[in-house]
Amino acid sequence: MRILTVLTYYRPHTSGLTIYVERLARTLAKRGHQVTVLTSQYDKNLPRKEVIDDVRIVRAPVLLRVSKGVIMPTFGFVAWKLALQNDAIHLHLPQFDAAGVALRGRLLRKPTVITYHCDLQLPQGKFNRFVNLVVHTMNHLAGIFTHRIGAYTQDFAANSPYLTRFAKKVRVILPPVELPKTSQSEIDAFTAEHNRENHHPVIGMATRFASEKGVEVLLDALPKVLERHPKAKVLYAGQYQDVMGEEAYLRRLLPIIQRYQDMGQWKFLGNLSLDQMSAFYSNLDVLVVPSLNSTETFGLVQIEAMMNGVPCVASDLPGVRQPPRMTGMGEVVPIGDADALTEALLKIFANPEGYQGDLDEINETFNPQTNAAAYEELYQELLENLR
Repeated sequence: MRILTVLTYYRPHTSGLTIYVERLARTLAKRGHQVTVLTSQYDKNLPRKEVIDDVRIVRAPVLLRVSKGVIMPTFGFVAWKLALQNDAIHLHLPQFDAAGVALRGRLLRKPTVITYHCDLQLPQGKFNRFVNLVVHTMNHLAGIFTHRIGAYTQDFAANSPYLTRFAKKVRVILPPVELPKTSQSEIDAFTAEHNRENHHPVIGMATRFASEKGVEVLLDALPKVLERHPKAKVLYAGQYQDVMGEEAYLRRLLPIIQRYQDMGQWKFLGNLSLDQMSAFYSNLDVLVVPSLNSTETFGLVQIEAMMNGVPCVASDLPGVRQPPRMTGMGEVVPIGDADALTEALLKIFANPEGYQGDLDEINETFNPQTNAAAYEELYQELLENLR
């Protein structure tokens, strides 16, 4: 089957969404399908066309940026051409251009599927409210035109205003998660580079530095954690500088973080490779996902951590609270509650053996082959219905 995958940002851009789509596209290609990704040339240094892991990538040039979105004058023409060439269309929302592509799928009677990754909530401001309105409208139209919509969990599907609007079209498909194996020597080398003083316990965050991620909740929890565990340390994996639209957020929190950096109790690691991420998780005692709103709908990093035996503390958000509940490997705390986060961390540090799950079962449940097979079945079902 020839499958067209469409999203605004693709790799090497790093986010849960881009990692999800990369894993799905690569796995579908391994299963014998021809996969084409249509995305933006958000960085002019990226090639317009290339093939990576047997996945063909087509990037439309960007004329200008609007908040976190992009304007691509040639996108519609390229989308129409590729829609004609492919058997199925897979869109990843939120995405301004999705409505037009979904309409093409409807007109051409091509199976058209959306994976809804998260709600869009831009920072405060009149202009951002306007952008939110426009994108929400386009996402709604895409939902009308598409044939099916994939959701990570039933929990999020039942609580999302968008997904409840299209409940009859929703199919729950768990996300794909995988990490390469890492050796003990690689783990030790990571420790020597990033935690030479052997601080413990080690608290991890793995995300880009953005206001919805709740970094300040962890910062507010740290003083009480340090009272009980004076040698605790935070390792922060992910982009923290030059994050689009988040410069003011970093400036606001950096003076607080700097104090912990000076004491050797906070370290920014930047973006890590998959091999480095495996070593990162193996150096943690706990991972925290203190997200503040439904722009976070699951937290793939939770499963990555759990695959390495690391428990998690997650905000009580629809979908985000599911990994600890599904596996027993963690705690769920009220949104934005630093005291509750402190209590959960101390509870895990006091009894780490109580948060060990079935790692084989976790690996099987979230295997990318399982995710790809579910979408494969959905494409085929729609093909038969549209004949």
